[in-house]
Formats: sequence, C-alpha cells, structure tokens
Amino acid sequence: MVYNLQLQQAAQRYSHGASLRSAIAGAGYLAAQSAAIHLSGTANDAQTESMLVARECRTLQDPGIRDFGAEQRGRDIWMVLAAPVSLPAKGDAASVSRTILDLVNAARAAGRRCGTKYFAPAGPLAIDPALTRAALVHSRDMAAHDAFDHLGSDGSSPATRVERAGFKDHRLVGENIAAGAMTANDVMQGWLASPGHCENIMDGRFTLIGIAYAENLHTSSAVFWTQDFAARR
Repeated sequence: MVYNLQLQQAAQRYSHGASLRSAIAGAGYLAAQSAAIHLSGTANDAQTESMLVARECRTLQDPGIRDFGAEQRGRDIWMVLAAPVSLPAKGDAASVSRTILDLVNAARAAGRRCGTKYFAPAGPLAIDPALTRAALVHSRDMAAHDAFDHLGSDGSSPATRVERAGFKDHRLVGENIAAGAMTANDVMQGWLASPGHCENIMDGRFTLIGIAYAENLHTSSAVFWTQDFAARR
C-alpha cells in the first residue's frame, strides 16, 4: 500500500468523529471502496503490527485496497484505507467514445428487448462532430452544476443544444445522460438496463450519435455522460 496525504487528512477527520464516508469525501479523495481501522492501547510499532495482523488481516490483504493514511494521538491510531475510482482516461476522450460507439452498434446489430418492447436489429450509428459538441456542452454543464437533468442550466433542451452545435437539419433528436459511471462499459451497462435509454440506443430511426463525458471530482458523481442521437431530414 501507498501512503496518501488525502487519506491522512481523512484519518484525522475520522479520529474526531466524522463518519468514514464524510471523512474521505471531506478530504477530497474519490474512493471506489474504503475501510477504517481504530487501534487503542498500542505502545510501539511492534505492538501495532501485531494487533493489525491479529485483527485486520483480511482488510490489509484486500487486493483492491492500495492507499492508506493514519492519525495517531497517544496510544490510539486511526487508519483509513481505500482504493481510488477508475476514471475515464484523461486526454483519451476519443478512445472512450469509440468504445461506447462499438458497444452501441453491437447492441443494435444483435437486436434487444428494452423493458417490454423488442427492437429488431438496426444499422450502425456514425459519430457526428456537431452531436459530439452538443454532448460535450451538456456533460460539462452537468458537471459544473452537479446536476443530472436533460434540461440545461440555461433552460436548453437536447434539440436546442444540438441546433446550437450546428446540427440544424434534423428530423429526430434523442438524448441519454448518466452520472457516476466510471468507465465506458459501466455507463453502457446502465443505459442498456434502463428501458428508456435502451430504446434510444436501439431506435432504428437514428443514424448519427455524439458521445462525451466531463469530470468534476468535487461532486459525488464525479463523471457526467451524454449521448445525443439524431437523424437528418
């Protein structure tokens, strides 16, 4: 494990009575999983190690846990251990979009049931630059305002944002949004499991798509996603 300054701050907060979740969040660490340990009556390093091995062996051997921080006062030690979330690769938005596009087109090619409605196989979607700009604008807007809504902070609708981005000659527009998913696979699983989002993905009338995400680590969701679908007149 690696000592982490943010988790040291979390351990300090935890030692003063904060819950584990609020201690970690207050320190600005975005955790996929976490654990806390409190040892009382430790006299030296050897005794601390012995108590950890006897009481917390399973936690310490968890392969997912990689960071820790500690606070010591007198003979009491508080430890916070955590694994960071796996965010989409910064600077690799195009790769993330391609992965999502491949998953979208694989679902369309196979046919799928969305809730109670069955969708026959449909043709592949193609990435459109204007739709991608619209998706990015909305993802950034949701991230900036810690919001999860198809309505933009300025009152804009998906169709309005698509038009502003330069896609004016549309006959049909649809939008999927998500918050909190950390990978392309995660967000697609969520969308396909939701009947309404699944219907947009499977709708054979759509021919074009824009895909984007934005991050704000000061929010509980951290990552905000948008898919914009359209078909030209």
